[in-house]
Amino acid sequence: MASPAKNNLLNFTRHNMDLLIGGLVLSIILMIIVPLSPSLLDMLLTINIALALSVILITMFTVRPLEFSVFPSLLLITTLYRLALNISSTRLILGDAQAGKIISAFGDFVVGGNFIVGFIVFIIITVVQFVVIVSGAGRVAEVSARFTLDAMPGKQMSIDAEFNSGLISETEARNKRETLQKEADFFGAMDGANKFVKGDAITGIVIIIINIIGGISIGTLQKGMSILEAVQTYSLLTIGDGLVSQVPALLISTASGILVTRTTSESNFGQELSNQFTNFPKVLFPVAGAVFVMGMLPQMPHIIFVLLSGVIAYTGYYLIKEQKDELIEQQEIEAQEQPPHREPEDVFSYFQVDPLQIEIGYNLIPLTDESQGGDLLERLASVRRQCASEMGIYVRPIRICDNLQLSPNGYVFKLRGEDMITGELMPGHYMAMDPTGQVDNIKGVSTTEPAFGLPAWWINPEDRDEVEIKGLTVVDNSTVIVTHITEFIKQYAHELLGRQEVKELIDVVKENNQALVDELLPDTLSLGEIQKVLHNLLKERVPIRDMVVILETLADGVRLNRDIDFLTDHARQAMARTISRQYAGQDNVIRIVTIHPKLENMLLESIQQTQLGSYPVLEPKLARQIMEKLQQQTEDLAVQGAAPVVLCSPQIRLPFKRLTQRHFPQLVVLSLNEISPGVEIEAMGTVSLDED
Repeated sequence: MASPAKNNLLNFTRHNMDLLIGGLVLSIILMIIVPLSPSLLDMLLTINIALALSVILITMFTVRPLEFSVFPSLLLITTLYRLALNISSTRLILGDAQAGKIISAFGDFVVGGNFIVGFIVFIIITVVQFVVIVSGAGRVAEVSARFTLDAMPGKQMSIDAEFNSGLISETEARNKRETLQKEADFFGAMDGANKFVKGDAITGIVIIIINIIGGISIGTLQKGMSILEAVQTYSLLTIGDGLVSQVPALLISTASGILVTRTTSESNFGQELSNQFTNFPKVLFPVAGAVFVMGMLPQMPHIIFVLLSGVIAYTGYYLIKEQKDELIEQQEIEAQEQPPHREPEDVFSYFQVDPLQIEIGYNLIPLTDESQGGDLLERLASVRRQCASEMGIYVRPIRICDNLQLSPNGYVFKLRGEDMITGELMPGHYMAMDPTGQVDNIKGVSTTEPAFGLPAWWINPEDRDEVEIKGLTVVDNSTVIVTHITEFIKQYAHELLGRQEVKELIDVVKENNQALVDELLPDTLSLGEIQKVLHNLLKERVPIRDMVVILETLADGVRLNRDIDFLTDHARQAMARTISRQYAGQDNVIRIVTIHPKLENMLLESIQQTQLGSYPVLEPKLARQIMEKLQQQTEDLAVQGAAPVVLCSPQIRLPFKRLTQRHFPQLVVLSLNEISPGVEIEAMGTVSLDED
């Protein structure tokens, strides 16, 4: 464990890193002015090489450019540092004909003692750096900066849209905008910083030419060397100096290329450098290893490399250990502050109720399996199309699933999660129905057709032809359930029509009748009021397919009265042709039962307005007598093969329908205003309390 003195020193260094960085920059300036000893120059050159290795490895470990946003400024500092080293080494080369062990080692070992080979190697490194890496990185930075600036308006609009929709908070939106701005600033800075590298490469070529020419001149004119000796001495030192400077420059220019092909801080450069440089302590170990290996080369200053390698390795070890200690401490603090958090159960899926659902027993599953010849799913799709064309309603996809709790051959229709109607089928059999009710000697299992209540039998497939010859209608199991679900939908269509469905129907109308919809919604009538009118129409099985006529009628009628019952009757009168055609026979005659005028007056006088609409308030005895008389008339009509239709005055049509709804839900009640011109009516009876 580190001692308190060491911890205090490290903490002081970290908190005052900005002052230290400023002092180092001033030291670089002093290096240009003050002559350096060869041993000190070796130390500074070693630091330059280690710094370049660290920079290129950090750029490899960064995921986003903003993680190393200090790089453009660091690139300028390292360029200035190399320039100061070049000036110091030039002073030693031209003044003392020697520049430390590292430059000599590069000149003798790396170049092999041949200054021509060294010069060629130097030129190759410089050309690669200048032509390939620096030019490519500069171009990438320029294009990235341009594209980032061009994309800023769109990204800012996207951030504003996310904030306005509530997806992000104001703080998150502000942080995203700042990050976007820093990215643009970073690539713009990198575009300019690459000019430093280009200038550094050109300066290196100029310095090596000056050193060679100046060295030969000084050696021959001032130190009495022969031309060959002067060329040999100063060329090797100059080439070694150039290689020592250009290798780190090549690494850093490569790092700039890596960074811009794959900014960000709120503190000054010193704090940014200390924080971001120590965020990747694991890269210090390969740096320490590389420095140690280089120190083992012949004629290298071994002690300097070994010591520097040890310092880098220890720093990496300490930083990793410190990160682990901070992570453990943070986890302990969070565990103490926060109680055990239990993830709540996701119960929102239980709130979703299917509008319409069919559950079937396991023997009926083959009806849904196309591989076994089942066509129920396809025919349910046709049911939705039929309801749209006949009733004008949009039925959402019907969910069908198996239920092991049902009888094997049973099925159940569910409306908004509640069981409504059940039925039984016989797989492998056909249902034979007798519309006339006169056939009774059918070989099969007696049953009742579920949709219309007709007498029926389950027969074997081999008896189908014989039964059809007798005039019976024969259907398969899929047809039975499809017919049943179709009638079920028509019966409860008003409960399937929600506000969302009404909105979708109105949107369809708006495509070609925008003026109509704009006039009606939302100032004249609300969506809920329109839904109530459509609800009343569907409840009495009046199709709402012609939405344009309905909406135009509502737009006109609402100026007279906003009462929903009034608007409903107003819409029914506008749809008289549709209603009349619905109940007229092939001879264009509607066979009806009338209400005696005295009874109509009695009903009219008893009508009272309630929260649920207009209802006739009658004595129980009188109401029972009316129901008995009405039942007698409807039975007489049924014997004659006519559907029960009651015709009355418009004032009592809706109240009388509500009075009879519970006892005769299928009874059709029409008013005189709903009979289309050209359609004839034939009175088949009269509902009256007077026997005479």
